[in-house]
Amino acid sequence: MKIFHVDASAKRERSNSRALSRQFIENLRREGVDVEVDYLDVTVDTPPHVTEAFAIATYHQEHERTDEMRATLTASDALCKRLLEADALVFAMPMYNWSMPSAFKAFIDSVTRPGITYKNENGNIVGQLNRQKVLFITTRGADLRPGNVFSSMDALTPALRAAFGFIGVSAPRFVDAQPLQFSDQQARNEALKRAHTELADVAADWAASELARVGSVEAETA
Repeated sequence: MKIFHVDASAKRERSNSRALSRQFIENLRREGVDVEVDYLDVTVDTPPHVTEAFAIATYHQEHERTDEMRATLTASDALCKRLLEADALVFAMPMYNWSMPSAFKAFIDSVTRPGITYKNENGNIVGQLNRQKVLFITTRGADLRPGNVFSSMDALTPALRAAFGFIGVSAPRFVDAQPLQFSDQQARNEALKRAHTELADVAADWAASELARVGSVEAETA
């Protein structure tokens, strides 16, 4: 299974989202999955923010683009290729001020590409990432689960669902560790424990599906 693993926390070793995403990859390996990781840290290799030149080049057909336009789209083309070649996508990030880190928003802007990650077919938008498994691992300072005082302020989950739904991801999985800052130590520990349990469950589900797929392929070629 080839996984495109993207981290988006500004923290390094103190980052909970980074630690949880690494743990998920290890969970998959312990389940017996042969994992190949294509890793990107968008806080180090941040995709370029949208410019006028990028917007113009994006909406020109390939045969209409100048060499300058193609150069403008080079980094975006490479990111789209990595997405489409992966079997699964693991995105890990903290919530910053109710939504995603700006570096990850730049990533979304780079991979939302007409003719590549989505196509207009007879007036209908058809996303092209419809075969990949997708997991979002998020960390939140407050508790935004339904029934809590801040639950209506979660702009991260709907934004991720909308952005990736547009390019074909219909059933992403979410594991949200919360609350991790505006709480006491016991609540933080419980939040991380819940996240670890949920990640183990997702890993088991993905592993069962992947091992069954591999077994089927081997049987067909035997």
